[in-house]
Amino acid sequence: MSISIANACWATSGKMIVDGVTLEIEAGKMLGLLGPNGSGKSSLLRLICGLRRVESGVITLGRDDIARMPRAQLSRRIAFVEQQATTDAQVTVNDVVRLGRTPHRGALAPWTARDEEAVVHALKSVGMMEKRMQSWHTLSGGERQRVHIARALAQTPTELLLDEPTNHLDIQHQLDILSLISRLPVTSVVALHDLNLAAMFCDRIAILQHGRVIAAGAPETVLTEELVAEVFGVRTFIDRSPHHGRPHIHFLAAHRS
Repeated sequence: MSISIANACWATSGKMIVDGVTLEIEAGKMLGLLGPNGSGKSSLLRLICGLRRVESGVITLGRDDIARMPRAQLSRRIAFVEQQATTDAQVTVNDVVRLGRTPHRGALAPWTARDEEAVVHALKSVGMMEKRMQSWHTLSGGERQRVHIARALAQTPTELLLDEPTNHLDIQHQLDILSLISRLPVTSVVALHDLNLAAMFCDRIAILQHGRVIAAGAPETVLTEELVAEVFGVRTFIDRSPHHGRPHIHFLAAHRS
């Protein structure tokens, strides 16, 4: 397994946010984290990448316990794309992607051919090579998200974590971003809100509720009408899409009294 989580717990202000989570994430696969707001998706991502430490339980990358890994080693192994943030800095696409090389370089280390190769490869992977010298402020939301992913890829990680990468994007860019992520040669863990997009692109999904994993597995086994009603409070009809063979969720309007 690429990522193994065993009974991970984390709390803040006396409230348990991640409560005994156990998951196995296979190398090279895409796992979707689903659940209502406040279910613990973002907190779990931060535990996996080491931005927060578990209070109990263990998270390992391969055979390495992340609690015992030096920060620089962990940063070279795992990349995290947070929800989109704005910036007033006058930077180019190239400037942003170059930041991904920080874990591989000393404070005064010169820029190397290996650094440049990693940046170019990342830009090409997300289709932004031709816009590498373009100003950040001129980019669309979808282009900015591609640049964030390129910055993460410039780290040359083996694991990639993304917190709602399709947030605030139109449907075309949502499809483009998730299609891109699904094709990357890395293990990816993606927090999502859209159940149909998760079913369409993720190899496996995990449903979180009140900080606990209540179901995990292939989309076709996890996404049932009963579970969606229990966790999300909505009525649905679920069938198989004739286009991609994955579950397709039809949301049913609530009956008016």
